Amino acid sequence: MNRFLNGLIQFPIIIIDEDFRSENASGSGIRALAKSLEAEGIEVLGVTNYGDLTSFVQQQSRACGFILSIDDEEFTAEEENGVPDALKQLEAFVTQVRLRNADIPVFLYGETRTSRHIPNSILKELHGFIHMYEDTPEFVARTILRETRTYLDRLPPPFFRALTNYAHDGSYSWHCPGHSGGVAFLKSPVGQMFHQFFGENMLRADVCNAVDELGQLLDHTGPIAASERNAARIFQCDNVFFVTNGTSTSNKIVWNSTVAPGDVVIVDRNCHKSVLHAITMTGAIPVFLMPTRNHFGIIGPIPRSEFKWENIQKKIANHPFAKHAKGKPRILTITQSTYDGILYNVEHIKEELDGKIASLHFDEAWLPHACFHKFYRNMHAIGSDRPRAKESMIFSTQSTHKLLAGLSQASQILVQNSENHILDRDIFNESYLMHTSTSPQYAIIASCDVAAAMMESPGGPALVEESIIEALDFRRAMRKVDAELKADWWFQVWGPKKLAAEGAGEREDWILKESDKWHGFSELAPGFNMLDPIKSTVITPGLNLKGEFAEWGIPALIVTKYLAEHGIIVEKTGLYSFFIMFTIGITKGRWNTLVTELQQFKDDFDSNQPIWKVMPKLAASHVQYERIGLRELCQAMHGAYRAKNIAHLTTKMYLSNMEPAMRPGDAFAKMAHREIDRVPIDELEGRITSVLLTPYPPGIPLLIPGERFNATIIDYLKFARDFNASFPGFETDIHGLVEEKTPKGEVFYFVDCVRD
Repeated sequence: MNRFLNGLIQFPIIIIDEDFRSENASGSGIRALAKSLEAEGIEVLGVTNYGDLTSFVQQQSRACGFILSIDDEEFTAEEENGVPDALKQLEAFVTQVRLRNADIPVFLYGETRTSRHIPNSILKELHGFIHMYEDTPEFVARTILRETRTYLDRLPPPFFRALTNYAHDGSYSWHCPGHSGGVAFLKSPVGQMFHQFFGENMLRADVCNAVDELGQLLDHTGPIAASERNAARIFQCDNVFFVTNGTSTSNKIVWNSTVAPGDVVIVDRNCHKSVLHAITMTGAIPVFLMPTRNHFGIIGPIPRSEFKWENIQKKIANHPFAKHAKGKPRILTITQSTYDGILYNVEHIKEELDGKIASLHFDEAWLPHACFHKFYRNMHAIGSDRPRAKESMIFSTQSTHKLLAGLSQASQILVQNSENHILDRDIFNESYLMHTSTSPQYAIIASCDVAAAMMESPGGPALVEESIIEALDFRRAMRKVDAELKADWWFQVWGPKKLAAEGAGEREDWILKESDKWHGFSELAPGFNMLDPIKSTVITPGLNLKGEFAEWGIPALIVTKYLAEHGIIVEKTGLYSFFIMFTIGITKGRWNTLVTELQQFKDDFDSNQPIWKVMPKLAASHVQYERIGLRELCQAMHGAYRAKNIAHLTTKMYLSNMEPAMRPGDAFAKMAHREIDRVPIDELEGRITSVLLTPYPPGIPLLIPGERFNATIIDYLKFARDFNASFPGFETDIHGLVEEKTPKGEVFYFVDCVRD
């Protein structure tokens, strides 16, 4: 990979020496070495001290090596205990580097001091010891380059290595895509803009599956297969399959590989809509496990009692279609973690259902980081320290683009064989082929490859540790503001009352306990559920956990719209809560900016600043808000929620009885032959939906094809209709609700239902 050293990708060598800019013999010597390194094509960054040690250590991701001086004057300035300050700094620096990077070359450089002056805790981490003037700077530079080349050559994982080689070997492209390595864009002004924006490398690397040297995603050969095997090693499972169109597709691949028409399947009622699509596509008969909810609208865990086999058998026996099916249920699919960060103890589920259900599938779209930190032990599907199920195959589907460093749509399927059954890769791949494009985006494959390599120990665990600590520091900062405001209002972060003063704290603090009141859930079994600390739900004033509305309040829709106009986009918005994630890409600057923007919102709310001033985009697109203040808008929306007791309504509708009147696949199929009616909201009661009905927020399907509308759900749809008319710009988005406008601008809503 010498091209990494030839200007394609720059990794500087960092020299830390107090004499780097000094006009003395020591300074001249280290600058001569720097000049020799630069003559070999390496960038050199020279600094005179460690500065902020923590932030400086993070440079290890941008460097190809460190040269650290041990001749600084501070090495002779001993403290009372006889250990020089500079030596302490050196040891702390090397220790912190190695916590993140076990391989980056580290050299010590000196003129008078030798290894006998350095403790073994430092020496064992070194790649070399340089004594200036014993060899020429040119020779020493080549010695350093040998180690840095080896380091850089080992960095890229298999597919990324092959892709970069191909993109830069100068081959003419006669295959698709038609832009031919970006050349087509150069023939058009707008194409030139596109080319300049995305760059040469991305476009040269956008190739088709005709390039044999890159291997095949569809049959898992060549460098792609090597990368999937490497990812399986890192994620501690038997098989990994990269998927380039999201975990929605990963879920469907798993389902189509194991579920056939008429099979009974056991499904989390609050699963992702892709699982419900899979139910429809496979012709399965779903039997649902019901989670709890609190009045903040936060989805809680499925009680452990729901997983008991005798209770599942009762559900099957009472289901109008499942009770006639033969054989054991084919799959259990659980959302792990929930959208708000609730986790299940997988070992408890395996203990209860191993062998009773053919495959146990954990939708871990929001949890790919968990196997890299002891904080999550037993709270994720697969790991090397986890016992295999005896009979049931274990599947985990993960969005590497959500919490790791994958590009959008990057996903993967993890498989753990049982003691008595091994995955038939050929059968599985038939399902994989059904759902995978024959023209996959190779940049997404490369990002799956690199995202896995980034999680290699020790770097991956260090990244997860940093995410946890940043998330807790955010919580600590929010509590500090609240304490200083005293009786004044502030935003709360949903989570346990006990919070460690520093660091990651204790895992036990995050286990959900029946006796605790902060979460608002009941029916909690000991040790069965945990809140992932990197998932933070911010609670706005106006509603308590009992679902009681205060006299005044701040709906979260307004807060997140305000934040968006100030450059902060959140993940999910509820009635009086919004959700943010501390991925491995979150920085101190980012979450501190969120805290300051929330303080700015508070100031603007308290002084009732006009909407045209604090939310100009909203005012420009909806003139009715021009003359209203921020506090007035909040109170108007709060009043609308309070008048309809919407917190209780939304909780009740998700927990209401959903009557299965048809098999989902049969109901959905009615649309193909147009055997449907487009039914207005006021006439929906008792009708059978042929589509998924999914309100945003929270983005959880409310009804699936084949189920009947009940009065509670219709009350919610009526509220949404009235709310949308009263608060344009804050519309409740409900997938499956068809909106039609008359020439006069009147809006009517319908749902496609099975024809009576």
